Amino acid sequence: MAVVATTIGTIIAIMDQTIVNTALPTIARDVDATASASIWVINSYQLALTVAIVPLASAGDILGYARVYRLGLIVFVVASLACALAQTLDTLVIARFVQGISAAAMTATTGPLLRRAFPPEMLGRATGFTAMSVALGAAAGPIVSGAVLSVASWQWLFALNVPVATIALVLATLYVVPMPGTGKPFDWKSAVLSVASFGLIAFGFDAFSHHAPLAIVAVELGASVLVGTVFIRRQLALPLPMFAVDLFARAPFTLAVFSCFASFVAQTIAYIALPFLFQTVLGRTPLEVGELLLPWLLAAAAVAPFAGRLADRFNSSRLAAIGLGIFAAGLLLSVHLDEHAAAWDIMWRMAICGLGYGLFQSPNNRSLQNSAPRERSGGPQAIQGVARLTGQTSGAVLVALIFSTAENGARPGSGADAGAIALAMALATASALLAAAASVWRGTITGSIRLARA
Repeated sequence: MAVVATTIGTIIAIMDQTIVNTALPTIARDVDATASASIWVINSYQLALTVAIVPLASAGDILGYARVYRLGLIVFVVASLACALAQTLDTLVIARFVQGISAAAMTATTGPLLRRAFPPEMLGRATGFTAMSVALGAAAGPIVSGAVLSVASWQWLFALNVPVATIALVLATLYVVPMPGTGKPFDWKSAVLSVASFGLIAFGFDAFSHHAPLAIVAVELGASVLVGTVFIRRQLALPLPMFAVDLFARAPFTLAVFSCFASFVAQTIAYIALPFLFQTVLGRTPLEVGELLLPWLLAAAAVAPFAGRLADRFNSSRLAAIGLGIFAAGLLLSVHLDEHAAAWDIMWRMAICGLGYGLFQSPNNRSLQNSAPRERSGGPQAIQGVARLTGQTSGAVLVALIFSTAENGARPGSGADAGAIALAMALATASALLAAAASVWRGTITGSIRLARA
């Protein structure tokens, strides 16, 4: 039941990143906002999730993961209700920002809670449930959104969170065993520096992808580098840093983080480029695009728990590398589609991508979680979350660059041409192969360390 409680929380936190995408035109009309301004309904949630995950992971270490998780659920319920009742864009954006902070609290503590719910020798199964929950949440976003909007107003996209999150809160209260935290003082200086560092990075990337003046982009990214340098120097001087930079001293951990980052770059590029391929080149409708992408998400969700079990028995680096190789093959196969491709011919390629990605995630996450003692489980979880979010942001920026420099990409409403889509998919494949190479390298280093100890 503790697994069910954390699984529900992860699903709704991930689902709410994309659940409003298709409702933005309706929301903009109802709250009398421009289309460009309405995008902040999405960006505010993503921004809050990005900047809050490191401080809240540290809060979990200090206060106890169960307490922070339950608090996150309570705030998520209140914020979701505020979103459903919002009458203006400003109110909705603020409520979404608070909702994103609560989602960060759940995201930062789910991994440590599952790690405590399973014995150490079954850590792979715990990470498998997390990967499955993330895949289900990503799949549920467009499906739930389409179903709700077909019968009700956009406010119900948020109102439905209230009973679901309440159920998760009841289960978490009854079945998630509270464990005491370290009790050390919260490092407010590091928290402020963390929020500023990652916030400036997010603003800089967003400005760059929207073709803001280069001076503004340079100022924001330059400021992020300066603040980030102060933040990292402070972490290096602390015995128990908020951002667990000490873990990067271990090469296998660093390579696992890079694999996580590069895999999300590849996934995000594909998630953006493939809908353009299906609609612009293959002539599919938006509804058909969702159906064609569904095998990817369902295959990843189905494979992730089994991959976690395998990671408890076999070399996790090797499993991750195999999964990434399959993922890269699926991406490469997806490029070779023409306008006459049948639906099943597309869907089996999507299933290969999901199969490979699901096989990679659980073993790689297991390696990350196993890199720190249980009382510091929040550190690897926060770093994993940062790698995921920065990978997603980087992937989106890369696609924007490719599409904007293409022949048709700069003209409003023109879509992307086949050449730009093929280039984006090739870049996604290369990123997946880089992640696979890092996993192979990690396995070599880990094997050498074990041999030296023996």
